[in-house]
Amino acid sequence: MDYFDSSSGTDDKQLRRDIRRLGNLLGQALVRQEGPHLLELVEEVRGLVRHQPEAVASRLARLDVNEEVDLARAFATYFHLANITEQVHRARDMRRSRAENGGWLSQARAEIIAEDIPAAQIAAAADRLEVRPVFTAHPTEAARRSILVKLRNIADLLDAETAERAVLGSADVDAVNSRLAEIIDLLWQTDELRVEKPEPTDEARNAIYYLTDLYRDAAARVLTDLNATLTDLGGSPRPGSAPLKFGTWIGGDRDGNPFVTPEVTKQVLLMQHEHGIAAAEGAVAQLINELSVSQAVRPASQELLDSVAADLERLASVIPARYQRIHAEEPYRLKARAIEAKLANTRTRHAEGLPHRPGFDYADGRELQADLQVMRDSLARQRGQLAAKGVLDRVIRTVAAFGLQLATMDVREHSEAHHAVLAELYDATGELPKPYAELTAEERDALLSKELSGQRPLAPVNVDLTDLNRKTFNVFHAIRDAQEQFGQSIVESYIISMTHEPADVLAPAILARDAGLIDVARGRADIGFVPLLEEVEELSNADTLLDRLLSLPAYRAIVAARGDVQEVMLGYSDSNKDAGITASQWNIQSAQRQLRDIAHKHGVRLRLFHGRGGTIGRGGGPTHEAILAQPSGTLDGAIKITEQGEVLSDKYTLPALARENLELTVAASLKATLLHTEPRHQPDVLNRWFEVMNQTSEASKAAYRELTGQPGLAEYFWAVSPTELLGALNIGSRPSKRPNTDAGLSGLRAIPWVFGWTQSRQIVPGWYGVGSGLAAARAAGLGDQIAEMYEKWHFFRNFISNVEMTLAKTDMSIADQYVSTLVPAKLQPIFSTIKAEHEKTIAEVLALTGGEKLLDANPQLARTLEVRDRYLAPLHHLQISLLKRYRSEGETVDPQLKRALLITVNGIAAGLRNTG
Repeated sequence: MDYFDSSSGTDDKQLRRDIRRLGNLLGQALVRQEGPHLLELVEEVRGLVRHQPEAVASRLARLDVNEEVDLARAFATYFHLANITEQVHRARDMRRSRAENGGWLSQARAEIIAEDIPAAQIAAAADRLEVRPVFTAHPTEAARRSILVKLRNIADLLDAETAERAVLGSADVDAVNSRLAEIIDLLWQTDELRVEKPEPTDEARNAIYYLTDLYRDAAARVLTDLNATLTDLGGSPRPGSAPLKFGTWIGGDRDGNPFVTPEVTKQVLLMQHEHGIAAAEGAVAQLINELSVSQAVRPASQELLDSVAADLERLASVIPARYQRIHAEEPYRLKARAIEAKLANTRTRHAEGLPHRPGFDYADGRELQADLQVMRDSLARQRGQLAAKGVLDRVIRTVAAFGLQLATMDVREHSEAHHAVLAELYDATGELPKPYAELTAEERDALLSKELSGQRPLAPVNVDLTDLNRKTFNVFHAIRDAQEQFGQSIVESYIISMTHEPADVLAPAILARDAGLIDVARGRADIGFVPLLEEVEELSNADTLLDRLLSLPAYRAIVAARGDVQEVMLGYSDSNKDAGITASQWNIQSAQRQLRDIAHKHGVRLRLFHGRGGTIGRGGGPTHEAILAQPSGTLDGAIKITEQGEVLSDKYTLPALARENLELTVAASLKATLLHTEPRHQPDVLNRWFEVMNQTSEASKAAYRELTGQPGLAEYFWAVSPTELLGALNIGSRPSKRPNTDAGLSGLRAIPWVFGWTQSRQIVPGWYGVGSGLAAARAAGLGDQIAEMYEKWHFFRNFISNVEMTLAKTDMSIADQYVSTLVPAKLQPIFSTIKAEHEKTIAEVLALTGGEKLLDANPQLARTLEVRDRYLAPLHHLQISLLKRYRSEGETVDPQLKRALLITVNGIAAGLRNTG
């Protein structure tokens, strides 16, 4: 099975050689496992797709269901092998580039030096810097962990072989091939489908896998490079500062997921701590190995000696006598042993739910940092500066980034859930002139603002609530309990989905007050509240919402208690589904400017949380470019970005890629904070461009909503794609539809929406309406301005680049096969509308880029996609055939047929590098 033709003119010969090598090994595995007939079938079908596509359907029709399963598995496995090989080579290219040109941070350093920014300004920015990737459980990773681990093993083998060849001039290829063949055999014998739906705790284990990997390697490297960069610039960060942290929604995201209960939240937090403590123990073990400094050779500071003495007194029963004896003259090792004992005690305390004992265990990661700092200071004073600035600083920075919990949990809930609780509470008091649910938005705002200003508990002790409302109410008590057990940094933000009005934010604040998390009168707020703006209307009114919120004295007091920082989350996925990609991207860009100005008006710092998905249609795309394309002044050091699904495995499976992805995000945030405080263009130019984008956005939105509003679109969408099978993939715990919604599209979540269009290669969310929007602007005489925007405006150029990449992944000839085979004739005119917009969008994009065809400026990516299509085509043809039979068989469907169909879904997701 040859992924690349030998005639390829690309210069990536080693990549092609490695993929061909793994393809040959897979072919041998197919023969070993199933016999030569399977390899012959694979090659036959691939040849037909390439040379006689009209004969493919009839050939597939003659296969029995077991052959279909094996054929689908062969192509899907091939894509997994191709993907990991590409990742290995991408990592090598990045390492080579780093060696020749420096990393992302060194490049940022050069740009900052060129601008001659004062050291004091850099130091202030360093203090404000806090980049936080937030891992979510959004179900877009189709590959099982069992598969991903084996692929990581393959990557490690390929890298080790290259390293051996670099050092010795040759490598033991036979031994490597033997091990690769062994892993590929195991891959084939591993079921790529999950037997059952994961629970939130299973999803947490997946995130923990990546977080602990980052703890051990990539994060520490990035933090060391960042420290060196800032020190060179004269803005060395404060000891214990955390310019990079991690967040998680897993176990805390209740919006539409009935399986995330307060009890599950506690379980996940405990699990995170178990692994976080284990990671810290690994770092301390390194200190024990290295810090053999003898008191007889280089005496330690009195502070360290006193600290060790106090530890030995409190921990004498848990530090083995042997260690006390053999380390008697090695105070650093004794201190590290004491830290080790405290970490073990902390684990026991959490497992048994015991109270914190100062000096015996750790309340949180800050206490661990303080112990490490005592060691560091002693080394620095006693001619051990290199070790102090080396291994000790690395461990301290890593602990500051991860704490003992690995990641800070955000809690999210739908706005209506809080109003349902308040309705039950208020209606029970009888103090309102009408039921709470009948209040207008203005009446709710006034009522809840007054309520938040008061000090009474709205909910009496042991208040009687319905089961659903009880769960919502108990979440706030679970947050309070978690903060008491693990420290306040364990949960910092409470996110309100579908925020429309100030009352949507005030409602959870009142419930938090009743749980003891907020005391407005005393200026205490143990959590902050984050409105999530998800649809275009809310994004366009972002300034009005935030202004009204911050104008309320009680709410402003909460923000003041949180350090005068207001976080706002921007929803890319739902705004795209609501109004199309152009309106979504432009309204998010505009909302950031509005929010920036309102925050400045009220004297608060704005922290934006970007809810980006993996695909372009859900806000994905190159992170570095996306950060730099934000409006000036919107990024003032702090930023949060979601990382989810296949993005996690793509970015973080290999340590070298993990380092690059973290570093580029940190470097872009540093550059935006220091270099993009003022607009890059004159106000009159920007205002002119803004007006062009307003017109383009409106025309694009109109075209998109005309499509989504067509009668029969829901039926067309369900017919043309295997979306009804997304739940059967068992890739996430959350249902794919929102509660209490019908079989239409309004209640369908953004992930299955993108999933369906992607599997059928129409990929509507990534480009639809762009052509109409640009054509309308051109028709209005704005063609020259659009060209100017593409040449000079970072936001617009980045937007067009992402759309071009999505268009290149779209394949209307494949889509036509889905439509002609699966869609009723009466609905097929919808596809004609989609094709017309596709042609228009390509024409408009090429008019801007000046290319003769898509991706002219990136021939290597174009070649990669072209070759991938040759292997995707058989999977698409097979999926179409299977989907037609699956639907015709109804409830009597053969389980093997369904299995084959699900494997094609996995394979296409792997081939496109996107599920949803």
